[in-house]
Amino acid sequence: MRVSAKVDYALRAMAELAAAPPGFVTAEQLSAAQQIPPKFLENILLQLRHAGFVTSQRGAEGGHRLARPPAEITIADVIRALEGPIASVRGVRPDALDYGGAARGLREVWLELRASMRGVLEQTTLADVVAASRDD
Repeated sequence: MRVSAKVDYALRAMAELAAAPPGFVTAEQLSAAQQIPPKFLENILLQLRHAGFVTSQRGAEGGHRLARPPAEITIADVIRALEGPIASVRGVRPDALDYGGAARGLREVWLELRASMRGVLEQTTLADVVAASRDD
């Protein structure tokens, strides 16, 4: 699995929001805390807002915060919102592939891989990520 910079930055920013005290966190604070390029972060936050994961407020007391509790947002939710399906082969869902001959068994490999990735990503929430960082 290849994790894009966009997904990595989004998850890092959302972990910061999940760990923050109640209230709003500015994009500048998120950018500084996770060393995310500010312009890239602004675009990511906009996508996360459109997907319903983040809310924002303008003004002196404004910023961003999670739209739902961190225990209700999985890593898989964020990946799907930003990039679509969790696993694909050349942009095709594994269950839609049809190989012939000696490669026929590859379809099952891709299906098993997708199931394994989903198992981890759908069961891991932002709350889990933040809790693990506090255990260090």
